[in-house]
Amino acid sequence: MEIIIQLISGMVGGNLAGMAMKNLSLGTLGNSIAGLVGGGVGGQILTQVLGIGAGEGGMDMTAIAAQIGGGGIGGAIVLAIVGMIKKAMAKA
Repeated sequence: MEIIIQLISGMVGGNLAGMAMKNLSLGTLGNSIAGLVGGGVGGQILTQVLGIGAGEGGMDMTAIAAQIGGGGIGGAIVLAIVGMIKKAMAKA
């Protein structure tokens, strides 16, 4: 269940970042894919670093909030990185 929350929040984070940073946007599908990857990776890293929700077997509000935050932020970060790479390659 945790990974689903992270993936969905990553997609949302990627799309919100694409709307906020139009010059780095990859389009709706690209934003969603970048967000999906970032959400999965970012959520897992945050869970491991903070130890929230990992192996506890329960879903409390703190764990859910951490997964949403980690997924959303991870999605936005990956979108920004991929967008910058795409923009740099277009200049070359």
